[in-house]
Amino acid sequence: MKRFFDVLFSGVLIIVLLPLGIVVSIWIMLDDFGSPFFVQQRVGLNGKNFGLLKFRSMRKNAESKGQLTVGMKDNRITRSGYFIRKFKIDELPQMVNVFLGEMSVVGPRPEVPKYVLLYNEEQQNVLSIKPGITDFASIEYVRENELLSQSPNPEKTYIEEIMPAKLELNLKYVREQSFLTDMKIILQTIKAIL
Repeated sequence: MKRFFDVLFSGVLIIVLLPLGIVVSIWIMLDDFGSPFFVQQRVGLNGKNFGLLKFRSMRKNAESKGQLTVGMKDNRITRSGYFIRKFKIDELPQMVNVFLGEMSVVGPRPEVPKYVLLYNEEQQNVLSIKPGITDFASIEYVRENELLSQSPNPEKTYIEEIMPAKLELNLKYVREQSFLTDMKIILQTIKAIL
């Protein structure tokens, strides 16, 4: 049932949002010459890495200066990037990851390998299900970048405070997952973005 929903939901959104995707792609290319897409290695189901697809909101090669984004004042973010991040438009290409079966619409957000290496044995249970675009933690930490921008040491704050709290919420989803839970999370996500 979940896979059927993922294919149907992502397929419809890919078709419906294609005109928006074309406009956003052109804007990104005009704003900061280069590909409109950004592919980042993330850890998925059973610890397998995959390329998570996003609209590029940062300058080319920005990841070489760190993988955490510290708020909307991060000088690596482009002009178009400010807008597409604010409304989570940068996340829309992940519908392709969902359609291909690498992700689900709802599930624990996939993490970069660097931080997955820090998971304890219990936290590794989040890798037992397919990662998703949204979950309890995505809703709770919808303004994560702004929280990190207020920290004198964003990476330390992420590793010691935010990541463990998010993983607790991820584990809650692993225990409580159901179609009804997924529908509630999708609606709460839309509300949180708006």
